[in-house]
Amino acid sequence: MTASIDLQQLTADCANASPQTILKQAFATFGDELWLSFSGAEDVVLVDMAWKINPQVKVFSLDTGRLHPETYHFIEKVREHYKISIEVLSPDAQQVQDLVRKKGLFSFYKDGHSECCGVRKIAPLKRKLSTVKAWATGQRRDQSPGTRSQVAAVELDSAFSTAEQPLYKFNPLANMSSEEVWAYIRMLELPYNSLHERGFISIGCEPCTRPVLPNQHEREGRWWWEEATQKECGLHAGNIIAAQ
Repeated sequence: MTASIDLQQLTADCANASPQTILKQAFATFGDELWLSFSGAEDVVLVDMAWKINPQVKVFSLDTGRLHPETYHFIEKVREHYKISIEVLSPDAQQVQDLVRKKGLFSFYKDGHSECCGVRKIAPLKRKLSTVKAWATGQRRDQSPGTRSQVAAVELDSAFSTAEQPLYKFNPLANMSSEEVWAYIRMLELPYNSLHERGFISIGCEPCTRPVLPNQHEREGRWWWEEATQKECGLHAGNIIAAQ
């Protein structure tokens, strides 16, 4: 099914397509070799659309060990709502222990989030993606003008592909706005993270996420002590390169 992939044709087919059409194309191309990344936020829209196309959709989520309790409950609500298995990925315990022993629990406030994210997010994600041929994310262009404004509907993953194993990345919600996402959630009465009711929009780890004020952009609630152009944890590192 994936022996020969024409990325140029795949990109053209998905460029201006609806999220559902992009997902149908992804499943048609990769079948059960496609995995969905579920972050515990608005990605429930991605899960809902994919599940309606393929009820056996494969989903994974990253558990950094620092998530809000509400996020863990939300992951379980989604699992139960769709009767699907969500593979929860954890960081290497020894790497976490070494980092905490060396630099404490909140080193990222002093020297940036990249090292902590590298241990808790990037390493387990890299292990997972080394075993798959394609993944789909809930990234949207309106989430971060600094790093996500050029997000493509489908691309060759510049962060995790290797010469031996190209990795294809789908972003079916790229063209959706926050308003459209929430209209979808409300219309279909989908489960959502209860933190959204308390002013949280972009939700990550508890120490690195805070509510935003009226008229603040959603990404201002993430890593607020750092430059706006660097507000990616590394899961989508290619965005920073594309934005430069």
